[in-house]
Amino acid sequence: MKLSRFLIMLAILTMLPMLSAAKETKDIPFTFKNAEPVIFSHDLHLEKYKNNCKICHNAIFNMKQKKKYTMAEMEATKSCGACHTGVKAFSIKDEKFCTKCHKGKPRTVTFKVKGATEVAFSHDAHVSKAGLSCRSCHDGKIITGKDKNVSMAQMEKGKTCGACHNGKMAFTVAGNCGNCHKGMKPREITFKTKGATDAVFSHQVHIGMFKCPDCHTKVFPYKAGGTKATMATMEKGKSCGTCHNGKDAFTVAGECDKCHKGYKPGNILFKTEAGDATFSHEFHLGMYKCADCHTKTFPFKAGVLKAKMSDMDKGGKSCGACHNGKDAFKTEDCIKCHKM
Repeated sequence: MKLSRFLIMLAILTMLPMLSAAKETKDIPFTFKNAEPVIFSHDLHLEKYKNNCKICHNAIFNMKQKKKYTMAEMEATKSCGACHTGVKAFSIKDEKFCTKCHKGKPRTVTFKVKGATEVAFSHDAHVSKAGLSCRSCHDGKIITGKDKNVSMAQMEKGKTCGACHNGKMAFTVAGNCGNCHKGMKPREITFKTKGATDAVFSHQVHIGMFKCPDCHTKVFPYKAGGTKATMATMEKGKSCGTCHNGKDAFTVAGECDKCHKGYKPGNILFKTEAGDATFSHEFHLGMYKCADCHTKTFPFKAGVLKAKMSDMDKGGKSCGACHNGKDAFKTEDCIKCHKM
């Protein structure tokens, strides 16, 4: 009787490590935001390697460090890729074995974009309809590499979606906004201008005449405020001046009220030793247009151009361009301007 009890206890004690191991070696699900989980089966692997846990722990997987590995890292023999090279087990690089781990159909991936509508990437459209394979994108470089989240400017240089959407393999990401950003209506952009009223750029007006690629991104980057240009640089063909050159559209050199609605330039006070001189925009605009003076004679920024009376009298600089005794009174008539 005592012997049988002893044998039962011995059997129980012998089974305890096995029970403990069975409890610990459960299936492990690796979850993904846009796909079905990958299930790692301990039973399957322990059966193949004769219950030798040390083959993986801690040689490949450190029990204390819970680290997530990308496919690119696995292809570099990290994590599962240590064995799944095509020698000991099927290769994770081989296209035909993707579904060995990744079950089910990949879902549509939604990207939230600041300042624009969401972009929905359809796996079905790219795999089933376009005839692409998983590794067309998931090759460790295009999608699964370090450049996963990039800007539109980087896409234009061939990153992520731009690797195919380059105008040759597929429609270019440089423009064609509505192809990905469904229902997007770009808003008006207000430019705050010191010394003048705000200039408002209307996408609606311009899209009625042009397409997104006509401006983006050779002239303007997608990020608002990314490019800042002065009126002087616009006259040289930068920013708005690319089109507003007097040929394709009204020139930025003058015609201020076209963009700066309700703008009434104020008087400009010049402090001199001969007494203050006041320039009245209101008086001169009664006879001339903004373009008659700006910017060949005067830059838009006050105080930038400084000229002596001798420069005005003999060189036709500054006010002397008109005040020459022919177009207007001579600059020699001091009291006309200087309150002495």
